[in-house]
Amino acid sequence: MRKTTENRPASISFPPPPPKLGLFFAPDFRRYRVAYGGRASGKSWAAVEGLIIRALQKPVRILCCREYQVTIRDSIKRVIEDSVERFGLSAYFTFTESEIRCFNGSVFMFRGLHNNVSEIKSLENIAIAYVEEAESVSEHSWNTLIPTIRAENSEIWVVFNPRDEKDATYQRFVVHPPGNSRISFVNYTDNPYCPAVMAEEAENCRRLDFDLYSHVWLGRCRKISEAAVFHGKFEMYEFDPPDEAKTRFYYGLDFGYSTDPNAFIRCFVEENELFIDYESGGTGIDLDEMPQMLDRVPGARKWPIRADSARPETIAHLRRRGFNTVACAKWKGSVEDGIGFIRSFERIYIHPRCKHVYEEFQLYSYKIDKNSGEILPIVVDAYNHYCDALRYALEPLIRRRGAAATGTMALSF
Repeated sequence: MRKTTENRPASISFPPPPPKLGLFFAPDFRRYRVAYGGRASGKSWAAVEGLIIRALQKPVRILCCREYQVTIRDSIKRVIEDSVERFGLSAYFTFTESEIRCFNGSVFMFRGLHNNVSEIKSLENIAIAYVEEAESVSEHSWNTLIPTIRAENSEIWVVFNPRDEKDATYQRFVVHPPGNSRISFVNYTDNPYCPAVMAEEAENCRRLDFDLYSHVWLGRCRKISEAAVFHGKFEMYEFDPPDEAKTRFYYGLDFGYSTDPNAFIRCFVEENELFIDYESGGTGIDLDEMPQMLDRVPGARKWPIRADSARPETIAHLRRRGFNTVACAKWKGSVEDGIGFIRSFERIYIHPRCKHVYEEFQLYSYKIDKNSGEILPIVVDAYNHYCDALRYALEPLIRRRGAAATGTMALSF
């Protein structure tokens, strides 16, 4: 537990929010406050600041939730803590391992919605339920959460980046918006605080692939293009857990650089179908934090983890920390061989908790000739971190098939 002892400031001031995100600061009662759109729009930051203000005004119980939360690290707790400290409000709050408490009795709680039905239903007197990354929330979870938030004048705040127009969240709040709601569509162009580096990234994307730019940065649902590398091969599906004692799992790890994320996945094969059931990763993860990232995936210390060979020092560090990390060999055409092998499965099923994998499968594409519209046999080197991790995981199978086809490729186990 971290307690604060500083003197509390006499007054508190916040910078004005982006105009389209004023819904999180308006004093009027709304059952639903929803912000959706593209990246770098400031949606989450504005919602968090609004929650902090509400917590300071009077004692309230705030439930921060998402579809999947394996550990507290998966929640938005760190963002709230950073905001409290950034605005010089540490004297008002106490941070514990699982909660954030305000001096006046307000409390922030953090829960995952999926598979926590009884726990969610038992919560009482929730003033605000804040749902982050809500594009992944299922219809079942919405039907569990909404009637649970039943205190007088209780509200539900929702933030998401649109993914698929058929998603339950998009249908519920965009296609068929509920009454007594404030709903705002907001993008980086509406955010006066958008970092210059993010605006530059958006502009680069706009020049190179306007369809991708429209989806990622302008928050539009994207239909899977025929140029997608795995077009027609995959779907999001909540399959039953495999028998851990009888299943051969494959683990792959792609290391991040600068703004690129570290990406870690687990998958398994049944007959001629590929199942991806766990992911873990993120940007800005220090070397000493990587074991914790890997441990969020079951069995990570039991099975070999095949990793990008470009980082031998990181592979060695993880081996010293108890992980059986193995450097993947790279050969001429290894990316194309890996893609061809993955596409050879009859079907690829991605568990809903693997939202980053699913997003990359939608976005990982071949280049398109901008003059003719022809799909070129050149893979765009973008949105492929989890896809690369998948290739690394399956390297023994990819190389085995190569050996069978040519009689020359060595096996790797």
